[in-house]
Amino acid sequence: MACNSCSTGKDGQPKGCKNNGTCGTDSCNKLTVFDWLSNMSLPNGEKPFDWVEVRYKNGRKEYYKNTENLSLCIGDIVATQAQSGHDVGMVTLTGELVRIQMKRKNISVSNDGALKIYRKASQKDIDIWSAARDKEESMKVKARQFAIDLKLQMKISDIEFQGDASKATFYYTAEERVDFRELIKVFAREFRIRIEMKQVGFRQEASRLGGIGSCGRELCCSTWLTDFRSVSTSAARYQQLSLNPLKLAGQCGKLKCCLNYELDTYLDALKEFPKTDIKLQTEKGIAICQKIDIFKGYMWYAYEGEWMNWHRITVEQANEIIGFNKKGKTVTSLEEYVSDVIEDTKTEFENVVGQDSLTRFDNPKRNRKRKNSRNRNNRNKNRRKKPLNSKDASK
Repeated sequence: MACNSCSTGKDGQPKGCKNNGTCGTDSCNKLTVFDWLSNMSLPNGEKPFDWVEVRYKNGRKEYYKNTENLSLCIGDIVATQAQSGHDVGMVTLTGELVRIQMKRKNISVSNDGALKIYRKASQKDIDIWSAARDKEESMKVKARQFAIDLKLQMKISDIEFQGDASKATFYYTAEERVDFRELIKVFAREFRIRIEMKQVGFRQEASRLGGIGSCGRELCCSTWLTDFRSVSTSAARYQQLSLNPLKLAGQCGKLKCCLNYELDTYLDALKEFPKTDIKLQTEKGIAICQKIDIFKGYMWYAYEGEWMNWHRITVEQANEIIGFNKKGKTVTSLEEYVSDVIEDTKTEFENVVGQDSLTRFDNPKRNRKRKNSRNRNNRNKNRRKKPLNSKDASK
């Protein structure tokens, strides 16, 4: 869905529009909704849907009623109604798809107190809006210093100005509840503006900052993931992962969102496995499960008192033994089932590198000085063994 300015240049590098996600076509944003009904005309007598989707900074989206019947399209900068004053945002969706989006988010269309679109933003509105956004970075540095001076356990994540520069929203993250009443007084006295504090989660902050994950790709939350579902340690247990916080936590400090991607597949595969707390009754002793392999369908059991000796059997064999135990029968031992397990053949891999050896740097270097001295000694020996000529023999 990228525009023409995102094509490749002469040197093979992407050109880019250098608008940082705010281009006119609204193509370089993960929150973009493709309007696949834009080329379709409405039936005769049908009026276009009079609601519009508008996006602001940090991915905030709101829906407004187009009471003035303005001719709007995706990418237009509009002045919208706010609680006090007006705000400035960009139109991201129009038409019948807005109705579907509002229905999905449970937003009522027949709302008398709905916010409205005032007008298309004039050059004066855009100048005020741009000047206010230029102040955000310097204000964020000062705001963080004020929070540190008051010894508050919080982090100012970002600042968003309203379009008319009459109000500023401070986004912050905190582990616990923070009493920032004194901080608001300091902000109001320093910045001379109305202040609103809004807490965001650590996942939302990571999606805004972006970065590279342990898989080597960009973070899912900053590229395509929009809904943050809760992730628990049980997802790691079902996938037989070690509960290591350093490996399971993402850059936000929480459990990785990708732990939920394959969880349903693991749960379907585990339906065929017996519960690991079920003990196998044999004549040799009681066997307890030690480990399972979901991909190959194997289970390892060990007898009580012989914890070092593990016996591998298949899932079908384990279910068969459990079925015998439920009928009051016991099998002789696990060894008779282990012999039936076929060992996997070892796969031989070819050298895809070619003639270069992967261990060529592991060979010890030869001592050239020793080799040169050995050659010199051999030449001296050859000279001594050389037979004398006739003149030397007469002497």
